[in-house]
Amino acid sequence: MDESTLTERGQVSVPASVRKALNLRPGQRLRWQRISDREVRVSVASVASPGPLAVLGYARKLRQTPRATADWMRELRAGEE
Repeated sequence: MDESTLTERGQVSVPASVRKALNLRPGQRLRWQRISDREVRVSVASVASPGPLAVLGYARKLRQTPRATADWMRELRAGEE
């Protein structure tokens, strides 16, 4: 049985043998479910597949800032000169 130590900040490391067996990678999310006063169940959260807008990459930041069409056109046309 593998063990981990809880840090002062409430962090815990997943033992290497468990990471390898479950093929865990950085950034994956784990779900914690309390079973009893002394027992928890940890499961790997399913990874949602990226939506169609994921291909836009850096443009995501631009979509969050509303801009007038005239501003967009002015910027596009500036590259034509």
